[in-house]
Amino acid sequence: MNAITNFFTRIVSRYMPDPLVVAIILTALTVVFAMLSQGTGFFEASRLWGNGFWNLLAFTMQMTVILLAGYILARTPAVDKLMDYVVMGVSSPKAAIVVATLVGGVGSWLNWGFGLVLGTLIAQKLGRKVKGLHYPLVIAAGYSGFAVYGVGLSGSVPLLLNTPGHFMEEVIGLVPLSETIFSPYIIGMNLVLLVTLPFFNAMLHPKNPADVVEAAPEPDLPIADTEVADRTLAERLNHSPIIGVGMGLFGLLYVVLYLVDGGGVTLNFINLLFLSLGITLFVTPSRFIAALSEGVKVVSGIIIQYPFYAGILAILGGSGLIVTLANWFVSISSPETLPISSFFAAGLINLFVPSGGGQWVIQGPVMMEAAEQLGASIPATALAVQIGDQWTNMVQPFWLLPALAISGLKLKDFMGYMVMILFYLGVIFLATITIWGFATAGVA
Repeated sequence: MNAITNFFTRIVSRYMPDPLVVAIILTALTVVFAMLSQGTGFFEASRLWGNGFWNLLAFTMQMTVILLAGYILARTPAVDKLMDYVVMGVSSPKAAIVVATLVGGVGSWLNWGFGLVLGTLIAQKLGRKVKGLHYPLVIAAGYSGFAVYGVGLSGSVPLLLNTPGHFMEEVIGLVPLSETIFSPYIIGMNLVLLVTLPFFNAMLHPKNPADVVEAAPEPDLPIADTEVADRTLAERLNHSPIIGVGMGLFGLLYVVLYLVDGGGVTLNFINLLFLSLGITLFVTPSRFIAALSEGVKVVSGIIIQYPFYAGILAILGGSGLIVTLANWFVSISSPETLPISSFFAAGLINLFVPSGGGQWVIQGPVMMEAAEQLGASIPATALAVQIGDQWTNMVQPFWLLPALAISGLKLKDFMGYMVMILFYLGVIFLATITIWGFATAGVA
């Protein structure tokens, strides 16, 4: 196992550029594919790219805020102390890897932004505490829990299909969560992952002590108020618990009223909930702003790179390339195998467009129409798209940016481990989708 991991690590270390360079290379490849397979002219591809560059601006802000809110909540004193309690009894490298994987997985199931940050933060704590722990691997393990985000409480596709008025409601109707993330197939898959993935990750730990790279010893300092000898009125307001807690509780009051009024769980709802919890638990505005300043560094890469992927999505959609690709997978499918085709198509497309929601807008109608015509399971086919997306997120540099920012590592430091995790997840995901597809073919 270590030999295979070392092989991929060497390959990645030699050939893997920075995430922004990857996005630029993917842009060039998309232009070439559109020209060769769709007959799109170079100037037309350039127009599509430029016109679509800002198409996901609102969605980019939602993604940025949800990640930022997750970071802020994870850095609150209450959550930080809880993480200290979790890592307190961990002393061996393999146990540390198991804990990092579990925390990242449970956190991502609850909310992808929270889990994405929490898994890396607890991996960082473990890396600084446990002697002999290979730091790149524990960071990879903390991130690997992100593999369940799309079939958790914040999965974009299942939440969208359960939302009245969604853009495909006339075709497939509403698909309740009981048929998607709470179906026996998905519950079973998540349980298998949470039980086995931590131990698979632990098996990847280098056996040779000379290969172990330990974390830097700097302490993970908590965010605290700046001491001020003679505070002005403005400084007293900045450090006022009344203002901080009052605003947080006001936001949480709205959250309660929203749910009482029958509101559904949306990205905006999650963002407001997490921000309100964050400012409440930080107590004062000054502490909240300090955490916010640190969090901006974590999400900065996403802010500038998402428009590049929006441009890629515009080329894929405007040239018809994404529909051509999806249709090709459909053409070789039966009612039983359509979910499998959807899984692989989504995994491939996600390498070019790391946006489950944006990808679904274009690929979803093709797959849902095919499911209707072939008699394939609507929930299985739809969730296969979501699972394919979360599968290749393991090696999609875009979503690794927060882990890089928090850990201080380079992409090449742990991408070899992510390739191994990708292979393992592929086996479990494919087995689940295959069983689900064959068991439910012909079920509307």
